[in-house]
Amino acid sequence: MAAIPPLSRRRAFAGLAALAATAHAGLSAPAPGQRLPRIVLAGPPAIVSAPLIHMAETGALAAVTERTEFTAWRDPDRLRALVLGAQADVVATPSNVAANLYNRGAGVMLLNIATWGALWLVTRDARRHTLADFRGEEVAVPFRGDMPDIVLQLLAAHQGMDARRDLRVRYVPTPMEAMQLLITRRVDHALLSEPAVSMALRKTQSFPLGLIAPTLHRGADLQQEWGRLFQRAPRIPQAGIAAVGALRQRPQFLDAVARAYAASAAWCRAHPQECGRMVAARIDLITPEAVADALSVSQLDAVPAQAARAEVGFFFEQLLTRDPALLGGRLPDAAFFHAPGQEGTGRKGTRQ
Repeated sequence: MAAIPPLSRRRAFAGLAALAATAHAGLSAPAPGQRLPRIVLAGPPAIVSAPLIHMAETGALAAVTERTEFTAWRDPDRLRALVLGAQADVVATPSNVAANLYNRGAGVMLLNIATWGALWLVTRDARRHTLADFRGEEVAVPFRGDMPDIVLQLLAAHQGMDARRDLRVRYVPTPMEAMQLLITRRVDHALLSEPAVSMALRKTQSFPLGLIAPTLHRGADLQQEWGRLFQRAPRIPQAGIAAVGALRQRPQFLDAVARAYAASAAWCRAHPQECGRMVAARIDLITPEAVADALSVSQLDAVPAQAARAEVGFFFEQLLTRDPALLGGRLPDAAFFHAPGQEGTGRKGTRQ
């Protein structure tokens, strides 16, 4: 999907947020003890979605809903459309996108941060281990202006580099397209997240593609780069899950989702092969083996939003300094972060 020009995107957000507020205002939260007829979970082809898929497969939310569905989103613009169009109840989302939508009045509450590290520069050159080692090189990067491009630019700037100039960034619409450029030798390096990293490594080792594809390596681990450059733990509050719409006003629902997600994340870590099969059955082009590999190296850890708030705040401060538009112009206030038993509110505490 083509990126929306910045001015058009701002105008689109304003109009869609108004429509979303109207749509959500017409919904009423279920009465206490009443189950919903359906809950829709949405997530990308990434590790953060694995627990959502397990929740849908196992009926983990049976106490609060009669049916749980999972739908995949392919790019951040589709995610925004799902939220603003009230087409999903819970979304796996980059943390900054959730904050941006919240600050624009879309009715979003962060439930947890679950992905703390899944970004690597994958390369044909085994000698490149840090971001600075890629200076002057062409790198395929998906999702211009969104994760993982944001992290790449932050890390580059913090060591005196301009990612778009010093790295000769080649933007592509999706991680799968970046991976294909790498496998077909049209680029030597690509910024990928899991499970795309594991898929690329497996594809180049398999027959018959392995006969013609390049040998690939995990180059710079961006989580380690984050820890080294900012003198912090090597983990980035990259993505989590958020509740949207009128269901934010039902604490029982919010707490049930948060508990189920944490339990499903633990199950996926303990059963990577079985989890891989579930994910591959729901998301096209992903293989069970790649998901299992990804679970072994990704920092999948469902930390409740309140417990993650300090780390999220530090990350957001870096984004705000670099480009306030990434967060909708400001840091989100306290109501953005879910706490057990907390009823959802709109921006600055105004119920929607």
